[in-house]
Amino acid sequence: MTETAPLFAGIGGHHSARARTDEWLTPPELIEALGGADSFDLDPCSPISRPWPTAKRHFTIEDNGLRQPWAGRVWLNPPYSTSVIGKWLARLAQHNCGVSLIFARTETDAFFRFVWERASAVLFMRGRINFHLVDGRRAIRNSGAPSVLCAYGFDDAEILAGSGIEGQFVPLLLPRFWPTTFGHRTWREVIAAFLRSHDGPISLAELYRALAAHPKAKRNPNYEAKIRQELQRGPFRRVSRGTWEFRFND
Repeated sequence: MTETAPLFAGIGGHHSARARTDEWLTPPELIEALGGADSFDLDPCSPISRPWPTAKRHFTIEDNGLRQPWAGRVWLNPPYSTSVIGKWLARLAQHNCGVSLIFARTETDAFFRFVWERASAVLFMRGRINFHLVDGRRAIRNSGAPSVLCAYGFDDAEILAGSGIEGQFVPLLLPRFWPTTFGHRTWREVIAAFLRSHDGPISLAELYRALAAHPKAKRNPNYEAKIRQELQRGPFRRVSRGTWEFRFND
């Protein structure tokens, strides 16, 4: 997926227009939890100085990433200024393939327009993260505000759900398999549809997260217990402790 974006042309950089004096780096463990730098094709607002990569390709303030074509899966840790953050989120929402790390300012216009209404899922991180300085050192003080990871596209929503990053995962758009699980489908059919749509075993925790916003779960405050009950009945197989898959007929 590649496109140019003249409508979003504006400042590049990282957290500020003063990129050489006010750059903050993404903690490397977050990138690793989301698949590693090699899993991201582009970081369009990377700091000029970086001790580790965040993607296969980087644009800095000198490139003005908003004026460049974007392709593939994007990692976005944008400038946090209210005057420009909406431009970056709008661009990623249009691109619809990648993950953004921003402050959890859920009441802002940019958050409503480009996260609540456009993202596929979000993960509100527990606690406050410590960014890193351009020389790689971890900042002594935390970021001073809560952070949220925003996934665009269902593939990135699934990666975010299974990342293991501590926090609260919230799906915002319906996964691909849900249109066939509405109406009068049973819990067993709902679980089977989800497991059959994935290659390989699925952890129980991931299954909980994926079905948390399903209409059946909304009507049942004990939906996690119901999921466990149906898994025991089949047609499902426990691969290991807390991990299940659909049992196909031989």
